[in-house]
Amino acid sequence: MPPSTDLLQGTLDLLVLRTLALESMHGWGIAQRIQQVSRDALQIGQGSLYPALHRLEYKGWVLAEWRASENNRRAKYYSLTRTGRRQLEAELKDWERISTAIALVLK
Repeated sequence: MPPSTDLLQGTLDLLVLRTLALESMHGWGIAQRIQQVSRDALQIGQGSLYPALHRLEYKGWVLAEWRASENNRRAKYYSLTRTGRRQLEAELKDWERISTAIALVLK
């Protein structure tokens, strides 16, 4: 198992929003996609993911609906709302600004 990677506060929301920009997914699929795309560097646990999804739903950035999954089980699927897409754009701009500032300090 790779070493633990702690995420900056707010980064999980950005990762979830970015993942859902591609397509609606259930929670396990979101965690799997993040893990795969990060080449196993990021592993999001249920104890972090589901509170984040509920928070994003409460803010109106994601919409949740129950549907049948790929293996015909009932699962809650999450998708971005229009407000969520705008928030994703804002979060990406903030991430660029912060990561550029951090890179300058680390030089």
